[in-house]
Amino acid sequence: MRETDIQETVTAVYRSESRRILATLIRLLGDFDRAEEAMQDAFAAAVTQWPREGVPANPRAWLVSAGRFKAIDRLRRHTRQEALLKELAERPGGEEEDAVASEAVEDDQLRLIFTCCHPALAADARIALTLREVCGLTTEEVARAFIVKPTTIAQRIVRAKRKIRDARIPYEVPERTDLPGRLDAVLRVIYLVFNEGYSPSSGDTVTRSDLSGEAIRLCRLLHALLPDPEVLGLLALMLLQESRRAARATAEGDLIRLEEQDRSLWNREQIEEGSALVLQALRSRRFGPYCIQAAIAAVHAGAPTAKATDWDEIVGLYDVLLRMEASPVVALNRAVAVAMRDGPAAGLTEVDTLLNRGDLKHYYLAYAARADFCARLGQREEARAGFRKALALTEQGPERRYLERRLAEL
Repeated sequence: MRETDIQETVTAVYRSESRRILATLIRLLGDFDRAEEAMQDAFAAAVTQWPREGVPANPRAWLVSAGRFKAIDRLRRHTRQEALLKELAERPGGEEEDAVASEAVEDDQLRLIFTCCHPALAADARIALTLREVCGLTTEEVARAFIVKPTTIAQRIVRAKRKIRDARIPYEVPERTDLPGRLDAVLRVIYLVFNEGYSPSSGDTVTRSDLSGEAIRLCRLLHALLPDPEVLGLLALMLLQESRRAARATAEGDLIRLEEQDRSLWNREQIEEGSALVLQALRSRRFGPYCIQAAIAAVHAGAPTAKATDWDEIVGLYDVLLRMEASPVVALNRAVAVAMRDGPAAGLTEVDTLLNRGDLKHYYLAYAARADFCARLGQREEARAGFRKALALTEQGPERRYLERRLAEL
């Protein structure tokens, strides 16, 4: 195999396997930073050795083994921690094929996400640590998602790792009796990861399928461990939203809004699975906000066109959701549904109420929705002002191009 082919193979393995390799190395080495260094050393070794020796039959096992031994060598060279060296050398993991077997890797991923979402950590630190360690976002990408400086995110991550080490937070999946109390934080983080994949906060792509796919995979693992109605609801919601991905962008990468999408491109398999999960969760009568959001997505998925959508049912579901979770973003989504049901003037009244309260003054979609309602009402100057305000508040490339098109149309 040519050296360029080897380089491409190493890059592909990094993209597809690095998060799983890191999770296993954290289990084997017992430390985040040590595991990250070991993983980087292992991939550097692959770049050097694979052109000479060939790509191993099981690249993941090779990289875990290389990382583990590189970590032990690094400690041996730079420290005199004999007890730690002895512990690492004796930890289970010498049989790398067993250490990276399918079940073990899935368990490692669950251990990692529960560790990153431990209640002893601050809420913003849990999200930052999960996006960085479980999903592999760079510090800069996490910072853009939070709309803060990279140094702020780096500090949060460092503090979270220090807390895990100093408080001896165990790297484990909680006992079944403790799971319900830990579930909300984990679901919240998984959905934030999905949202960053479904609609990236910055960049020049409409979606990031690697992140949305990772969130769905993690939720499936969690569902296998704990078939709670809200886990079902979140999995259903993500599947139903992800089903639209192929229809959400043009060939040039421009955004296509829900009402303009070619619904024949929607993934029917994901819609059928998601809809079935919604019904299963609702029948439990122990559902929460994720189940209601999934039910809303299921109504959209079942409509042949935007006009044929049962907007009355969607508004009713948003009413239920607002009673469960009084969020200004939920209220904005309800306002859009009201506009579809009762006309743009009704939607404009609701959005103005939200903006006058100051709840959404930095949220570009509120101004974009207001501008759209004004345009539909023939209020062209108000529409232009709204689209300009929305443009000033977003860095996402496809969103900006969409808003610029709407401005040009006016």
